[in-house]
Amino acid sequence: MGKKKKRGESEAEWEPLNIERNKEQNDVHLGNGDSQEQKKKKKKKSKEMVKEENVLKEKPTVSIALAGSIVDNTQSLELATRLAGQIARASTIFRIDEVVVFDNIGSSVDSSDPTLEDGSNDDESGAAFLLRILKYMETPQYLRKSLFPMHNNLRYVGSLPPLDAPHHLRKHEWAPYREGVTLKDRNLTSGGTLVDVGLSKPVAIDQVSGPGIRVTVSMGAERSLDADIPHQVVSSSTPREDAGMYWGYKVRYAPNISSVFKNCLYKGGYDHVIGTSEHGIVMKSSDLTLPSFRHLLIAFGGLAGLEECIEEDNNLKGKSAKEVFDLYLNTCPHQGSRTIRTEEAIFISLQYLQEPINSVLQKF
Repeated sequence: MGKKKKRGESEAEWEPLNIERNKEQNDVHLGNGDSQEQKKKKKKKSKEMVKEENVLKEKPTVSIALAGSIVDNTQSLELATRLAGQIARASTIFRIDEVVVFDNIGSSVDSSDPTLEDGSNDDESGAAFLLRILKYMETPQYLRKSLFPMHNNLRYVGSLPPLDAPHHLRKHEWAPYREGVTLKDRNLTSGGTLVDVGLSKPVAIDQVSGPGIRVTVSMGAERSLDADIPHQVVSSSTPREDAGMYWGYKVRYAPNISSVFKNCLYKGGYDHVIGTSEHGIVMKSSDLTLPSFRHLLIAFGGLAGLEECIEEDNNLKGKSAKEVFDLYLNTCPHQGSRTIRTEEAIFISLQYLQEPINSVLQKF
């Protein structure tokens, strides 16, 4: 009995040791499981952080939208060209990233660019006319002959004051980036396409492309036109994102005002939309605080204002201007003239919004 008791005691002594050992082994297995889960979580978290960093890297954009019908009130082609030139100048001065020109076609869903249609006659809509002049003015002078065929509506563009934007570089100037147009020729050493960037000779790029395509070329910090060193083609937004340089505006067509919002090219669309009208609310610019937007849109109406544009749009039937826009502003109260022309309203409104917009941009 004594031996059995000792054996029982011995078993009793070993039992908690075995339980403890099993517990340790289980803890190790659980620990390994947790480690794998943690790795997955860390990997997911790092991806989310990279995504957030990319979003933060993207600087906010400012777009304007205006009705093409403003051209219909001009008395001659020369005056219409001057009007378009004023809009191009205002867009450049205030560093606008996108200009959207919309028609007042009630139910149209065709958002194709009307300037790409064949023909060189001057019988085109006001929106098509504005698009053509705005595109022409934004393009650096040394590229215009290659990118714009002869057209009757371009007759008076030579009389317009130049935009003198940062990407409109002279032949003797060197910059980290230049706009160029691809040529038919290839580089004999690298096989890459040659690009005319407005310098004494073309440069080679690191890819093969067809002729007549506008590209943004990274030129590097040092002035070098060595044909054996291919240059990199970058996104047109790279100078803005990486170097903080204003790099001109994009131009887009919309058949009606609802298409301006619906067909937005930016991911997520416009997150803050401002309408301008004499019927809008009156507020001092210094009292206006804009939300932290990613893509801001400022809209200007046609001859009868934004209210008419909304009424004629079948997609916005029954809606008021205050329902369509996040903010409906009168940027020029107590006006002396009964009417303010759209080209005038653009200058007035962009100056009015300059301080509120800059307050948001400084956060990025």
